[in-house]
Amino acid sequence: MNHLFKRKFGVSLALSAGLFGMLSTPAFAEDELSTLMKDDNQWVHPRKDFSNSGYSRLSQINKGNVKNMKLAWSFATGVNRGHEGAPLVVNGVMYVHTAFPNNVYALDLNDNQKILWSYFPKQDPSTQALLCCDNVNRGLGYGEGKIFLQQNDGLLVALDAKTGKKLWDTQVTNPKEGASNTNAPHVIKDKVITGCSGGEYGVRCYISAYNIKDGALVWRAYSTGSDQDVLIGNDFNKDNPHYSALSLYQDVNGGNKIGGSFKALPKDQLKFPEKDLGVKTWLKPQAKKDGWQNGGGPTWGWYSYDPKLNLMYYGTGNPSTWNPDVRPGDNKWSMTIFARDVDTGEAKWGYQMTPHDEWDYDGMNEIILWEAKGKKLASHFDRNGFGYTFDRTNGSLLVANKMHPFVNWAFNVDLKTGIPNKDPKFSTHQDYNAQGICPSALGVKDQQPAAFSPKTGMFYVPLNHVCMTYEPVESKYVAGQPWVGSTLTMFPGPDGVMGGFMAWDGLKGKSAWYKKEQFSAWGGALVTSTNLVFYGTLDRWFKAVDANNGKELWKFQVGSGVVGNAITYSNKGKQYVGVLSGIGGWAGVAMNLGLTNSTDGLGAAGGYKDLVKYNAAPGGGAMNVFSL
Repeated sequence: MNHLFKRKFGVSLALSAGLFGMLSTPAFAEDELSTLMKDDNQWVHPRKDFSNSGYSRLSQINKGNVKNMKLAWSFATGVNRGHEGAPLVVNGVMYVHTAFPNNVYALDLNDNQKILWSYFPKQDPSTQALLCCDNVNRGLGYGEGKIFLQQNDGLLVALDAKTGKKLWDTQVTNPKEGASNTNAPHVIKDKVITGCSGGEYGVRCYISAYNIKDGALVWRAYSTGSDQDVLIGNDFNKDNPHYSALSLYQDVNGGNKIGGSFKALPKDQLKFPEKDLGVKTWLKPQAKKDGWQNGGGPTWGWYSYDPKLNLMYYGTGNPSTWNPDVRPGDNKWSMTIFARDVDTGEAKWGYQMTPHDEWDYDGMNEIILWEAKGKKLASHFDRNGFGYTFDRTNGSLLVANKMHPFVNWAFNVDLKTGIPNKDPKFSTHQDYNAQGICPSALGVKDQQPAAFSPKTGMFYVPLNHVCMTYEPVESKYVAGQPWVGSTLTMFPGPDGVMGGFMAWDGLKGKSAWYKKEQFSAWGGALVTSTNLVFYGTLDRWFKAVDANNGKELWKFQVGSGVVGNAITYSNKGKQYVGVLSGIGGWAGVAMNLGLTNSTDGLGAAGGYKDLVKYNAAPGGGAMNVFSL
């Protein structure tokens, strides 16, 4: 392992971005995946397809008969804690993953879900301490006859899909530095794309591409640092050079101190384009060196891909630490949506949604690709509470509106500059307890992915409806140790509930309907061609609603709260709908660990204290599958 670790981390970035990119040949993985994705009997990619649509054309289950849907079978994983993500269904086999220790099971759908093979990673139990928000793993990847598992301890593993035999592995992140992994690996062309967790440990995160055949590192792009390290080319943001401005705000009343705030600059006062913004926008040493070296920017979400543009899209997360006063400046390129050339990793455009984040509004939520009115579009529902739509060819911002009126940290986003106009009442500062900030650090939407229906033209978005108090505190960086630098409490938003679910018009930037939920809808959405939408809730419900109006058509209470993503597939001519249960994630981590102080679990213990009325703790994992 030491040899592997040294070999992978010693690859020259310039070499990996250039030579390996030129030598890579179009792989069969993309062709096979593209074919399988068109077959709605399968579910072969984390979010169904390269566009992250969560949409299926299967139509056997419809609004007229969904009320007759019954539990067809279930599979207990034997593992407790949060079960996020979704299984894969490939050629009659379902591949199920678990929370730590990330076991994998291959179930034969043609033989009563018999276990064809299983894989049990041998991970150091201490890895669990690095996982800020429960022992989650968001799923598997598939390509070229291989199942890919990104273990929590940073090891990326390729398994033979037929036998479960390990074919290769490679170390992606270094747990000794506090880094870990929770993301699902994504197969794109001849590469396996994977990310990095550790924003709460001062990890300088990145996204990496590995050769699907042998696990060799092809390219790696950091979220902070020089343009060379971030893989930013000369034509970066060429159509929107103001995205590469040196500073987007003018300090008011001292900026980074109690009573200070930040005023958005008009476009004619921005200085752009500037180089090396991943260094220059970290203006003060925090605890070590210049800040960006421990700048966070985790990449643990979902990745989308446009084959015609050869661009992949993803978001980066929070800057380290949560105390904003010790890192003046915009803190690029945390909180950023990137579009990168898949072959070289070179960034074509990047837009920072929450410059100089003061609230942990992690920007890593999925980007969903779609088309309307002849335009290639990309939409993103951010933790900061704004729903964004871009021209995905060049990053031009078309829509940026609040997903719910309770969002108060910013008044709006200026479409000319892309800059949020912050409300000074909700700025956060060291040793000052800011009150009534909406949304909480959980965001209006966290990792639970939305779905898009090309039939209705609408997005279906699971929501959190939670506000917070937030007090940054002094915190010294120590490698491998938690480095949060803030305490917070959470409470229901003004609707009096903690969750919701909505349909969103990506062109108009407003909801078509909104449905309240008692707790956060932490499960990812599925939408079908029969205008059914499926999602799960923390109080154990799995629901089907009408895509046109949100009317509830069916529900079933599973054994533990749902933080997994709904899927559908067909086998032997019969359609099935399934979801993982097993409460956890950020909302459930405090309950799983028996924490009761209101600030425990980064505020989740107080906000979600009533979950124990509906769930046994820790949550037990299970795959639940339904049919007519």
